[in-house]
Amino acid sequence: MTTASTPAPRSARSGLVIGVLGLSGILVALLQTLVVPVLPAFAVDLGVPPTSASWLVTITLLTGAVGTPLIGKLADMFGKRTMLLVCLGLMVAGSVLAALGPGFASVVAGRGLQGFAMALMPVGISMMRDVLPPERLGSGVALMSATIGVGSVLGMPMSGVLYDHLGWQALFWVPAGFAVVMAVLLPFVVPESNTRAAGRFDYLGAVLLSSALTAVLLAVSNGGAWGWGSAATIGLAAAGVIGLVVWIPLELKVAHPLVDLRTSVRRPVLVSNLCALLLGFAMFLSSYASTQELQVPTSTGYGLGLSAAAAGLVMLPGGLVMIFLAPASAAMIRNWGARVVLAVGAAAISLGFVERGVFGSSVLTVGVSAFVVSVGVAFALAAMPVLITTAVPLDQTASANSVNSLIRSVGTSGASAVGAAVLAASAVTVGAATVPTHESLTRLFWLGAVVSAVAVLVASVPISAERTRRTGLVDPGRDTVPAG
Repeated sequence: MTTASTPAPRSARSGLVIGVLGLSGILVALLQTLVVPVLPAFAVDLGVPPTSASWLVTITLLTGAVGTPLIGKLADMFGKRTMLLVCLGLMVAGSVLAALGPGFASVVAGRGLQGFAMALMPVGISMMRDVLPPERLGSGVALMSATIGVGSVLGMPMSGVLYDHLGWQALFWVPAGFAVVMAVLLPFVVPESNTRAAGRFDYLGAVLLSSALTAVLLAVSNGGAWGWGSAATIGLAAAGVIGLVVWIPLELKVAHPLVDLRTSVRRPVLVSNLCALLLGFAMFLSSYASTQELQVPTSTGYGLGLSAAAAGLVMLPGGLVMIFLAPASAAMIRNWGARVVLAVGAAAISLGFVERGVFGSSVLTVGVSAFVVSVGVAFALAAMPVLITTAVPLDQTASANSVNSLIRSVGTSGASAVGAAVLAASAVTVGAATVPTHESLTRLFWLGAVVSAVAVLVASVPISAERTRRTGLVDPGRDTVPAG
């Protein structure tokens, strides 16, 4: 194992590095949000049923979840900048295939290739540990995490505008152009890290984990359509669980595992991963429930009747505030510790849900709720990578952050399935549209409040210092002694 890293760039160079790597957050968020608001239009344009059009979201989720831990491990072994460029190349190839392909199958395949870009965030955050001076790490991670919020809130209104004026192909050309710009800047601005993980790639572990994750996520994503008690749902879920049961002891035996499970149970990493699962669930639930509520027709008596673009504008202040909170998040991590900031973020998310549950339905209450949740998300997303990065060896940072990103995706998938099931259970028909009831929406907000409150309890568990080898990185928080 090599523990040397590239020399820390000077202040101006550090700012450029943070800026270029931060673009990946916007790109990832756009990939997640651009297609969703116009799925019904895709079904019409491509001549497929709405249930088939949903694969444009499902396939990206699957390839992102499966590919992220694999790419994270490869980044630790062969270079983080190299794997960032590979992800961008796959994303551009997928966008071109989707935009130029002859039919629905090509668009689905292209979206699948785009999913590999989901690894940009955890690998980019890990890259910061290698190339930034310690005093810039907290602010860099906070800013990069904040760009997810900006991309998410821009994606919804941008989707409708691009589709209406340029057609559905523009939803692929725009992120492709974005990725090309980032790929050109990356080699000139961001130096490659010299840190490398030793050993061979764990092919058997990769196959087992990929198969298990695919089975579980397919069951979760399609359980509502197939039926939660159907043979397909239960069979896939069981196959996924069995695969994980086989995979875990294998990873504990091999010399160079795909995921170092012994590192994963260190308390800072475990706390961060548990919070990633819970808050991934809560983050998606807030966006999902809020945008649904804003677009319910006013003829129901409780709906707010906004268009998708107008709903996106209501959510916009929450996304923008994440950028402005990045310096504050970094300062809080330095002064209070990452664990405390994570608990504060989870508490703010819970408070945002409670505000909506108590004060009822209006554009103002939904907007304020989304804003407060975004404040909490800014703190939480800044704190979780710092907890992990300062608790794992240098040659495992990309892998460990990728696993955290994967776990957050599992939480998001769970929220999508639960949210759809809760709203569908009491939906009503208004004209030609089927819309959720006010009670079901309120139920989702209270569920988000409870899940976030559990995350507060998890984050509040004291993290004892661990005596480990030095990495040369001082923890911006005071929760752990970094491992090397």
